[in-house]
Amino acid sequence: MKYSVYEAKARLSEALRNVKRRRRVFITERGVPVAEIIPCADDRPEALSDRILRLTKLGMIVSRKEPFHAGPVSVRPGAVARFLREDRG
Repeated sequence: MKYSVYEAKARLSEALRNVKRRRRVFITERGVPVAEIIPCADDRPEALSDRILRLTKLGMIVSRKEPFHAGPVSVRPGAVARFLREDRG
């Protein structure tokens, strides 16, 4: 559901009913989304698989096509000191 700022103020009860029905409500200003009202989380902890699925549906994370494999890490003398110098420079 989308409401302009004006509509959201005038129809707050309706917007909250939509949120209670587990729907996300967007508030727009001149057609541009500026806020999102989402249902509160349950007190029960969310399983990791459920959280990943929810975040994927929201578009906040993207699943990989192939599994991730970390490559070897090489340790070079002085690397940390060079990094710190560059970071402060």
